[in-house]
Amino acid sequence: MGKKVAYYLVDAFTERAFGGNAAGVVPEGEALTEQEMQQIARELNQSETAFLRKSEHIQADFRIRYFTPAEEINFCGHATVATAWLLASEYGWNDKEQVVFETNVGLVPVRFEREEGILQRVTMTQVAPKVKDFHLPVSEIAGLVGIPETEIDARYPIRLSNTGNWHLLVPVKSWRAIDEAQPRLAELAEMNREYEISTTHLFTFDTQGDIHDLYTRDFCPAIGIPEDPVTGAANGALAGYLVLEGILSGKDTHELLVAQGNAIGRPGTLKVTILTGDGTPVIQVGGAAHLTAAGDIRL
Repeated sequence: MGKKVAYYLVDAFTERAFGGNAAGVVPEGEALTEQEMQQIARELNQSETAFLRKSEHIQADFRIRYFTPAEEINFCGHATVATAWLLASEYGWNDKEQVVFETNVGLVPVRFEREEGILQRVTMTQVAPKVKDFHLPVSEIAGLVGIPETEIDARYPIRLSNTGNWHLLVPVKSWRAIDEAQPRLAELAEMNREYEISTTHLFTFDTQGDIHDLYTRDFCPAIGIPEDPVTGAANGALAGYLVLEGILSGKDTHELLVAQGNAIGRPGTLKVTILTGDGTPVIQVGGAAHLTAAGDIRL
């Protein structure tokens, strides 16, 4: 029958099944080859699947690798949240303060946050943010993401930002325009590959008067995912951009609630904290998760 490998589907940035962003998690991936990890990720067909392995790094608890159905990527926020939540709920980490993952881009600590002993949220500290210019005409970007050029919010710059992967950040005037976006996915994928961009991330401060501070939507056809429902990495990169570009003060601590996933029926919420002070801002992204499915892959 061959070897069996346990897997889980964990919905991140939500408290209930079928919301937020589903990640595959394989907590015992040590014996898997790279080809097997890619095949499992393709079979599970989630936006990302995380595989845990032993780490040689003295400060890390695990090595974690992330695969989309098409390729390995350096970092994935929602799969990190999903993996940490699984460790706390199913693998004996319920009494720990944090877990530290070694990723392709450095160490990512994840803090367990509890109330009266009940896990409420896990919060990851992402690698230091950075931004750089992006030089395509606004009309071309608007066409690729499928919104009218008049809906691009010219108060804020279009930039590339990174807390693990490069994301193209596109400011939009309204929640409605983001929901109505109809990206030209094949052309967007080609552009993203040309500029080595993982995702294109639309954002707006127009939250229709609800409790959130930002609303976002994320397209990533270049890495095999038409749309990622709720995106920890891209929203972390967005938070870094907001401070590095001077949109938010670099002298204050900021706590933001970000909504995403509504347009495709998987609403989720991220709590993003930006710690400022001396030097580079520290970006923390957290949320709840829900263990939705479990089973075995038979190789």
